[in-house]
Amino acid sequence: MSLIPGFAFSKTPFFSFEELIGKGDPELFGDGYQLRKEAHLAFLEMQQAAKKDGIAIKIVSSYRNYAHQKKIWERKYRNYVSRGLSPIECIKKIIEYSTIPGTSRHHWGTDVDIVDGNFINTSYLLSAFNFKKGQPFYKLKIWLEANAENFNYHIVYTNKEDRNGFKYEPWHYSYKPLSFDYLKQFKDLDILEILKGENFEGSEHFTETFIQSYFEEHILDINPDLLP
Repeated sequence: MSLIPGFAFSKTPFFSFEELIGKGDPELFGDGYQLRKEAHLAFLEMQQAAKKDGIAIKIVSSYRNYAHQKKIWERKYRNYVSRGLSPIECIKKIIEYSTIPGTSRHHWGTDVDIVDGNFINTSYLLSAFNFKKGQPFYKLKIWLEANAENFNYHIVYTNKEDRNGFKYEPWHYSYKPLSFDYLKQFKDLDILEILKGENFEGSEHFTETFIQSYFEEHILDINPDLLP
Protein backbone atom coordinates (compact mmCIF):
# COMPACT_ATOMS: atom_id res chain seq x y z
CA MET A 1 0.00 0.00 0.00
CA SER A 2 1.20 3.49 -0.78
CA LEU A 3 -0.99 4.94 1.94
CA ILE A 4 -1.74 3.53 5.37
CA PRO A 5 -4.20 5.76 7.22
CA GLY A 6 -3.72 6.12 10.93
CA PHE A 7 -6.67 5.35 13.16
CA ALA A 8 -7.39 4.10 16.63
CA PHE A 9 -10.21 2.22 18.27
CA SER A 10 -11.21 2.07 21.86
CA LYS A 11 -12.94 -1.27 21.61
CA THR A 12 -11.29 -4.66 21.36
CA PRO A 13 -10.72 -6.77 19.40
CA PHE A 14 -8.45 -4.61 17.29
CA PHE A 15 -7.93 -5.62 13.67
CA SER A 16 -4.93 -4.33 11.77
CA PHE A 17 -5.34 -2.20 8.67
CA GLU A 18 -3.93 -5.07 6.63
CA GLU A 19 -6.49 -7.53 8.02
CA LEU A 20 -9.35 -5.18 7.21
CA ILE A 21 -8.43 -5.03 3.51
CA GLY A 22 -7.35 -8.64 3.04
CA LYS A 23 -3.59 -8.14 3.18
CA GLY A 24 -3.01 -9.47 6.67
CA ASP A 25 -2.08 -12.91 7.91
CA PRO A 26 -4.94 -13.94 10.24
CA GLU A 27 -4.96 -17.28 12.00
CA LEU A 28 -7.55 -19.38 10.17
CA PHE A 29 -9.18 -22.74 10.76
CA GLY A 30 -11.19 -25.27 8.76
CA ASP A 31 -11.03 -28.34 6.57
CA GLY A 32 -11.37 -27.25 2.95
CA TYR A 33 -12.25 -23.70 3.98
CA GLN A 34 -10.72 -20.96 6.14
CA LEU A 35 -12.41 -19.06 8.97
CA ARG A 36 -11.44 -17.29 12.14
CA LYS A 37 -11.51 -19.77 15.02
CA GLU A 38 -14.70 -18.52 16.66
CA ALA A 39 -16.56 -18.48 13.33
CA HIS A 40 -15.21 -21.94 12.49
CA LEU A 41 -16.42 -23.50 15.75
CA ALA A 42 -19.87 -21.94 15.39
CA PHE A 43 -20.07 -23.19 11.82
CA LEU A 44 -19.27 -26.76 12.89
CA GLU A 45 -22.14 -26.62 15.39
CA MET A 46 -24.51 -25.31 12.74
CA GLN A 47 -23.35 -27.94 10.26
CA GLN A 48 -23.99 -30.75 12.74
CA ALA A 49 -27.45 -29.42 13.57
CA ALA A 50 -28.38 -29.25 9.89
CA LYS A 51 -27.07 -32.77 9.34
CA LYS A 52 -29.71 -34.08 11.74
CA ASP A 53 -32.32 -32.64 9.38
CA GLY A 54 -30.77 -34.23 6.30
CA ILE A 55 -28.94 -31.13 5.09
CA ALA A 56 -25.22 -31.28 4.36
CA ILE A 57 -24.07 -27.69 4.71
CA LYS A 58 -20.96 -27.19 2.61
CA ILE A 59 -18.83 -24.08 2.37
CA VAL A 60 -17.85 -23.24 -1.20
CA SER A 61 -16.15 -19.94 -0.36
CA SER A 62 -14.81 -18.51 2.90
CA TYR A 63 -11.69 -16.39 3.52
CA ARG A 64 -10.36 -14.69 0.43
CA ASN A 65 -7.29 -12.50 0.61
CA TYR A 66 -6.75 -9.34 -1.41
CA ALA A 67 -4.85 -11.13 -4.19
CA HIS A 68 -7.65 -13.68 -4.62
CA GLN A 69 -10.30 -10.96 -4.82
CA LYS A 70 -8.18 -9.06 -7.32
CA LYS A 71 -8.01 -12.13 -9.57
CA ILE A 72 -11.79 -12.50 -9.44
CA TRP A 73 -12.26 -8.82 -10.26
CA GLU A 74 -9.81 -8.74 -13.15
CA ARG A 75 -11.09 -11.99 -14.65
CA LYS A 76 -14.61 -10.56 -14.73
CA TYR A 77 -13.40 -7.18 -15.98
CA ARG A 78 -11.54 -8.71 -18.91
CA ASN A 79 -14.51 -10.93 -19.70
CA TYR A 80 -16.90 -7.99 -19.89
CA VAL A 81 -14.42 -5.90 -21.89
CA SER A 82 -14.21 -8.74 -24.42
CA ARG A 83 -17.99 -8.54 -24.79
CA GLY A 84 -17.73 -4.90 -25.81
CA LEU A 85 -18.79 -3.23 -22.56
CA SER A 86 -17.32 0.14 -21.64
CA PRO A 87 -15.12 0.34 -18.51
CA ILE A 88 -17.96 1.89 -16.49
CA GLU A 89 -20.39 -0.75 -17.74
CA CYS A 90 -17.89 -3.47 -16.76
CA ILE A 91 -17.59 -2.08 -13.24
CA LYS A 92 -21.35 -1.80 -12.81
CA LYS A 93 -21.79 -5.38 -14.00
CA ILE A 94 -19.11 -6.74 -11.68
CA ILE A 95 -20.52 -5.08 -8.56
CA GLU A 96 -23.86 -6.78 -8.98
CA TYR A 97 -22.30 -9.70 -7.07
CA SER A 98 -18.55 -9.13 -6.62
CA THR A 99 -16.69 -6.66 -4.44
CA ILE A 100 -13.86 -4.32 -5.25
CA PRO A 101 -10.54 -5.80 -4.00
CA GLY A 102 -9.86 -4.54 -0.49
CA THR A 103 -13.55 -4.14 0.37
CA SER A 104 -14.78 -7.74 0.54
CA ARG A 105 -16.32 -9.16 3.71
CA HIS A 106 -14.58 -12.40 2.73
CA HIS A 107 -11.28 -10.68 3.64
CA TRP A 108 -12.22 -11.05 7.31
CA GLY A 109 -12.57 -14.82 7.71
CA THR A 110 -16.08 -14.32 9.08
CA ASP A 111 -18.25 -14.87 6.01
CA VAL A 112 -19.20 -17.97 4.07
CA ASP A 113 -20.95 -18.93 0.86
CA ILE A 114 -22.81 -22.17 1.54
CA VAL A 115 -24.83 -24.76 -0.35
CA ASP A 116 -26.30 -28.19 0.37
CA GLY A 117 -23.55 -30.69 -0.31
CA ASN A 118 -26.16 -33.30 -1.23
CA PHE A 119 -26.57 -31.38 -4.50
CA ILE A 120 -23.02 -30.17 -5.06
CA ASN A 121 -23.17 -30.92 -8.81
CA THR A 122 -25.97 -28.43 -9.36
CA SER A 123 -25.34 -26.13 -12.32
CA TYR A 124 -24.67 -22.44 -11.63
CA LEU A 125 -24.14 -23.31 -7.97
CA LEU A 126 -24.41 -19.82 -6.49
CA SER A 127 -27.56 -18.71 -8.23
CA ALA A 128 -30.62 -17.39 -6.41
CA PHE A 129 -32.72 -19.59 -8.69
CA ASN A 130 -31.31 -22.71 -7.04
CA PHE A 131 -32.71 -21.54 -3.69
CA LYS A 132 -36.28 -21.13 -4.93
CA LYS A 133 -39.08 -23.53 -4.04
CA GLY A 134 -38.71 -26.80 -5.90
CA GLN A 135 -34.99 -26.26 -6.52
CA PRO A 136 -32.02 -28.12 -4.92
CA PHE A 137 -31.18 -25.61 -2.18
CA TYR A 138 -34.68 -24.57 -1.14
CA LYS A 139 -34.67 -26.87 1.89
CA LEU A 140 -31.31 -25.39 2.93
CA LYS A 141 -32.68 -21.86 2.53
CA ILE A 142 -35.69 -22.59 4.76
CA TRP A 143 -33.49 -24.28 7.35
CA LEU A 144 -31.06 -21.36 7.46
CA GLU A 145 -33.84 -18.82 7.80
CA ALA A 146 -35.16 -20.73 10.81
CA ASN A 147 -31.90 -21.74 12.46
CA ALA A 148 -28.77 -19.88 11.33
CA GLU A 149 -29.10 -17.03 13.81
CA ASN A 150 -29.08 -19.55 16.66
CA PHE A 151 -25.42 -20.03 15.73
CA ASN A 152 -24.81 -16.29 15.22
CA TYR A 153 -24.78 -16.58 11.45
CA HIS A 154 -26.84 -13.96 9.60
CA ILE A 155 -27.65 -13.55 5.92
CA VAL A 156 -25.83 -10.51 4.53
CA TYR A 157 -27.58 -9.50 1.30
CA THR A 158 -31.30 -9.93 1.84
CA ASN A 159 -34.16 -9.94 -0.65
CA LYS A 160 -35.68 -6.79 0.84
CA GLU A 161 -37.21 -4.89 -2.08
CA ASP A 162 -35.84 -1.43 -1.27
CA ARG A 163 -32.29 -2.63 -0.53
CA ASN A 164 -29.55 -1.30 -2.83
CA GLY A 165 -26.10 -2.64 -3.62
CA PHE A 166 -25.32 -6.28 -4.19
CA LYS A 167 -28.13 -8.49 -5.40
CA TYR A 168 -29.86 -11.02 -3.17
CA GLU A 169 -27.48 -13.79 -2.06
CA PRO A 170 -29.30 -16.53 -0.12
CA TRP A 171 -25.99 -18.39 0.17
CA HIS A 172 -23.92 -15.67 1.89
CA TYR A 173 -23.90 -15.74 5.69
CA SER A 174 -21.77 -13.87 8.21
CA TYR A 175 -20.68 -14.69 11.75
CA LYS A 176 -21.94 -11.56 13.50
CA PRO A 177 -19.88 -11.56 16.75
CA LEU A 178 -16.74 -10.97 14.65
CA SER A 179 -17.92 -9.36 11.42
CA PHE A 180 -19.77 -6.67 13.40
CA ASP A 181 -16.45 -5.45 14.82
CA TYR A 182 -14.66 -5.79 11.50
CA LEU A 183 -17.25 -3.61 9.79
CA LYS A 184 -17.21 -1.08 12.61
CA GLN A 185 -13.48 -0.59 12.14
CA PHE A 186 -13.60 -0.85 8.35
CA LYS A 187 -16.03 2.10 8.27
CA ASP A 188 -13.28 4.36 9.65
CA LEU A 189 -11.00 3.77 6.66
CA ASP A 190 -10.74 6.26 3.80
CA ILE A 191 -11.66 3.82 1.05
CA LEU A 192 -11.14 6.30 -1.79
CA GLU A 193 -7.59 7.05 -0.68
CA ILE A 194 -6.86 3.36 -0.20
CA LEU A 195 -8.08 2.45 -3.67
CA LYS A 196 -6.08 5.30 -5.22
CA GLY A 197 -3.00 3.51 -3.93
CA GLU A 198 -3.94 0.28 -5.67
CA ASN A 199 -3.53 -0.76 -9.29
CA PHE A 200 -5.89 -3.27 -10.86
CA GLU A 201 -7.86 -3.30 -14.07
CA GLY A 202 -10.60 -0.70 -14.10
CA SER A 203 -9.52 1.05 -10.88
CA GLU A 204 -8.48 4.17 -12.79
CA HIS A 205 -12.16 4.78 -13.51
CA PHE A 206 -13.17 5.02 -9.85
CA THR A 207 -14.35 8.50 -8.90
CA GLU A 208 -15.08 9.99 -5.50
CA THR A 209 -18.80 9.96 -6.30
CA PHE A 210 -18.71 6.32 -7.36
CA ILE A 211 -16.79 5.18 -4.27
CA GLN A 212 -19.13 7.11 -1.97
CA SER A 213 -22.15 5.48 -3.60
CA TYR A 214 -20.47 2.05 -3.55
CA PHE A 215 -19.67 2.40 0.14
CA GLU A 216 -23.19 3.43 1.11
CA GLU A 217 -25.03 0.94 -1.11
CA HIS A 218 -22.75 -2.10 -1.31
CA ILE A 219 -20.90 -2.02 2.01
CA LEU A 220 -23.57 -0.60 4.30
CA ASP A 221 -26.93 -1.45 2.71
CA ILE A 222 -26.98 -4.96 4.13
CA ASN A 223 -28.98 -6.90 6.67
CA PRO A 224 -29.53 -4.31 9.46
CA ASP A 225 -28.72 -6.98 12.06
CA LEU A 226 -25.09 -6.84 10.93
CA LEU A 227 -24.67 -3.06 11.08
CA PRO A 228 -22.69 -1.48 13.93
